[in-house]
Order: sequence, then C-alpha cells, then structure tokens
Amino acid sequence: MNKKELSRLKRHRRIKLRISGSSQRPRLVVHRSIRNLSAQILDDTQNKVLFCLSTLSKDIKQKLASAGNVKEAQVFGEIFAQKAKEKGISRIIFDRAGYLYHGRIKTFAEALRKGGLEF
Repeated sequence: MNKKELSRLKRHRRIKLRISGSSQRPRLVVHRSIRNLSAQILDDTQNKVLFCLSTLSKDIKQKLASAGNVKEAQVFGEIFAQKAKEKGISRIIFDRAGYLYHGRIKTFAEALRKGGLEF
C-alpha cells in the first residue's frame, strides 16, 4: 500500500469512531477506485450488510460507459438510491471512507439525496 492509501485508511478509522449505523439509520460506505465505485449499506449493531451495489454489477455495467467519471457517479447514485428505497431504506448515515468530499464522492452523495435518501 502506498502512503496516500494509508492516510485514507487512517482518516476512515477516525471517522468510524464517531459514526455508527443502526437498524433505523444504517451506514452507507462508499469505495472508489480509479475506474469503479461501490457502495454498501451496513447495520453496525448487528454487523450485517443490508445492501450492496457496484458499478461492476451486470445490470449497471450495461448502463454505464465508464464508471470513472463524475457523470457516471451521478447515474450510479440515482440507481443506488432507487434500489435502496425498494429495500425499505430511506434514512442513512453517509460514510465517505476517508475520501475527500469532492468530485465523484460529492456527486454520488448529491445523487443519493436527489433519489430520496436522507442524510
């Protein structure tokens, strides 16, 4: 692991000390790589993953040309919000996982809000 990734993991550990998901408000964790985004909704009280989705999923991969840009992050956020609402999840705690709230992460979060998730 490089120094930049270690710094991100330290920030993520610090953030996780302050926030925790519950069954009423689960925690949404986003992970970004150079070419893809993935997100999962966790219930920290039961240590369970309630719902997860990635741009590598077959149905989403067909809709996106490339998942490494802001435009595709917005589309992914809207799809994720719609599927989370179908699962009965409407209120979440957004965990940016140590990434800066900028670019694809910010666009993804705004698309989630636009899709009807509250945080």
